[in-house]
Amino acid sequence: MTLLRSLLAAGAAALLGSCAATDRPAAPPAAVAAPAAAKIFSVVANPLAAEAGMAVLRRGGSAVDAAIAVQAMLSLVEPQSSGIGGGAFMTYYDAATRKVTVYDGRETAPAGATPAMWLGANGQPLPFDTAVLSGRATGVLGAVRMLALAHDEHGRLPWRDLFGDAERTAREGFIVSPRLGRMLRGGFAELSAPDVQAYFARPGGGLLTAGDRLRNPAYAGFLQRLAAQGPDALYAGETARRIVARVAQGPLASSMTLADLAAYRPVKREPICDSWRVYVVCAPPPPASGVGLLELLKILERTDIAARGPADPQGWFLFAEASRLMYADRDRYVGDPAFVQVPVKGLLDPAYVARRAALIGAQAGAPPEAGQPAGAVLAGRDATREPMGTSHFIVGDAAGNVVSMTTTVESIFGSGRMVDGFFLNNQMTDFSFAPVDAQGRPAANAVAPGKRPRSSMTPLVMLTADRRFAGAFGSAGGNAILAYVGKSMVGAVDWRLPTQEALALPNLVARGQAFQGEVTKFSPALLAGLAARGIDLKPGQGEDSGLQGLLVRGGLYDGGFDPRREGRALVEPAPGSARVLSGNADRVAHARETVPAQ
Repeated sequence: MTLLRSLLAAGAAALLGSCAATDRPAAPPAAVAAPAAAKIFSVVANPLAAEAGMAVLRRGGSAVDAAIAVQAMLSLVEPQSSGIGGGAFMTYYDAATRKVTVYDGRETAPAGATPAMWLGANGQPLPFDTAVLSGRATGVLGAVRMLALAHDEHGRLPWRDLFGDAERTAREGFIVSPRLGRMLRGGFAELSAPDVQAYFARPGGGLLTAGDRLRNPAYAGFLQRLAAQGPDALYAGETARRIVARVAQGPLASSMTLADLAAYRPVKREPICDSWRVYVVCAPPPPASGVGLLELLKILERTDIAARGPADPQGWFLFAEASRLMYADRDRYVGDPAFVQVPVKGLLDPAYVARRAALIGAQAGAPPEAGQPAGAVLAGRDATREPMGTSHFIVGDAAGNVVSMTTTVESIFGSGRMVDGFFLNNQMTDFSFAPVDAQGRPAANAVAPGKRPRSSMTPLVMLTADRRFAGAFGSAGGNAILAYVGKSMVGAVDWRLPTQEALALPNLVARGQAFQGEVTKFSPALLAGLAARGIDLKPGQGEDSGLQGLLVRGGLYDGGFDPRREGRALVEPAPGSARVLSGNADRVAHARETVPAQ
């Protein structure tokens, strides 16, 4: 800890180390501390994807160019989480104009989708494992069209030159990582899918394990066509026909057509920006959940959490109770704004936030009800089940432009159905399974043709008061994303921890009546303090967080990645400037200094 703080003050080196599973890790892995001027950076949950992005930046590519290369590689090496068969939200910072733009690449429901598509013959919601493996689980793919739009506006290198690393790796093969190997040994329903079984089959039987080599010639061939033809390689022609045919197969065949794919359009949106501490935080609007994250931060701002710390149970209690209040509102009101009225301004109104914060008492009580902010039309109770998939990454180019992007195929390996070497999403299961509640009120997140399902994704960018870039955060993790990102921001800003250490803090997700978290990473004293305040923390579930974060502190980049994944945080001088100041390869056992600044 002392070493890292001195390095941040001097701006002289990067710190590498292993992370103990404690309240406050003593040696964060792969933290980055480097002067912020004239730098390129790539902070990604997978080393191969981080390097693919950095390779584009070294060639003079833009942040958007690098994002395309990262996504192409993630589709290959992290298929359990994200890919070109899914959707994404990109929050983009333009350094020249100091403007933030959100690119919405969320999937849409096919024109033939119906509000009752997730109800069984008995009128009750279908089991999730049945829905996730069905043909109708797949929404109309959005990530590629969104990336193409962003590239049209902010690309520097030709589209055709952004897929080479992923195409070559797919053709030559890559080594299955420990994390992908663990996913192939999990108890996920998707592992029973025929396409998953075939793709990951090991000679002699069973599925591949960590250390095996995996080749994907079908994906390599598709990437060659995508590079040459642009997004039409996905949304028209042979690949589109194969997608429609694959989702038309039972059980529960999809209504998706070639017309649905051809009609997909991404949406440029204005971010939701609001003040928090000394920053302006900009996050994606509905159907993403940026409003929820901002509400959480602003509720916490009305408590004394900043005077606490990671070893203080009262600080975690305040975080848990604020989370429950936020989730009650988010779950009730957030949906696709083209279909429902989302009271964004009302949820962030200072008087409303103050009323919500005042509900935090000395003890955790019954699950809080949604409030009634100005502009709200009380929607039905939500019945959305959002599993723990997704990837997040951050890239920045030599001009100071930054991409903060969260991308997903939803569940582990999406729907378990594969076309041309990539998995198809199951984002239709992100809609509420029940279109109305017991009182007959329609859910804000009910299915409708052409509608975008609500998303917990919240890739954010932080600005100074004069709108200069100050940081970026985001995470994977389904509905827990808001808690993961909120925890990390509290740790980094309120508790003044190095970013890497803030990301490594134990996760605590409080939603409704459930209090879940990484129980073994909290000290016995802290767990006892939570219990005394009415919180009996239980182990969480699913894939866990996938946090990436970066802050500019005193003219230095302070960045890191989630130690629960296999990420990499790279910061280098911009092309043509001085030699590399910092960056990290694989984790090492002990902290050590690297190249000193010149």
